[in-house]
Amino acid sequence: MSAFPAFQVIPAVDMQDGEVVQLVQGERGTEKTYGDPVDAARRWLDEGAEALHLVDLDGAFEGRRANGDAIDEVLETVDVPTQLGGGIRTADDAVDLLDRGVDRVILGTAAVENPEIVAEISECHPDSVVVSLDAKDGEVVVEGWTEGAGISPVDAAERYEELGAAAILFTNVDVEGQLEGVAAEPVRELVEATDIPVIASGGVATLEDVQALEAAGAAAVVVGSALYEGRFSLADAQNAVDG
Repeated sequence: MSAFPAFQVIPAVDMQDGEVVQLVQGERGTEKTYGDPVDAARRWLDEGAEALHLVDLDGAFEGRRANGDAIDEVLETVDVPTQLGGGIRTADDAVDLLDRGVDRVILGTAAVENPEIVAEISECHPDSVVVSLDAKDGEVVVEGWTEGAGISPVDAAERYEELGAAAILFTNVDVEGQLEGVAAEPVRELVEATDIPVIASGGVATLEDVQALEAAGAAAVVVGSALYEGRFSLADAQNAVDG
């Protein structure tokens, strides 16, 4: 998962209590359930996924790793690169997941609270850290999107690039899970500010949204609700940017 030779559409497998769910603006209590994580992973592979985006939502909210069995089953099932976030608070957590077969770990709160963790992990596992910058009203938010970090996404991205981050995962919480469209400009600002890949997430509802994020310079887009709700197929999304 060291590079994005072409724009990728990456399906999301967000897990809560051992099931696949999608949240609206990251808020608990808004979830819709979509079944078993392994079934979801197999579905996306069958539809041509070249990578999977895995999230332990219980871990994100509670600050500890959960859904371990479901994650292990997915890792045993798939043969494409995976990136995993949620509840990774220490370098030991990250290294354990990398040793278990995750290709990249996604750090959010841990990177904000201790930026040097990015360098620490990257030194022993190069090209393995994706820093998640979740933004609400132009500010990075942490702790499951509940607390402001007091820094802008661009300033944060520049900082983590210097520390060895392999990529930035940018989620616009203002539009996440609402299927109402994307905000491409914040993505463009990040792309212009850094030399590492920017993976976009949040609000994708149409094929035009996917195309807009590619045009903004994103290296990939993570799509959840739109795929699970059948707004478009994974193949349609990839074809929309490959053509």
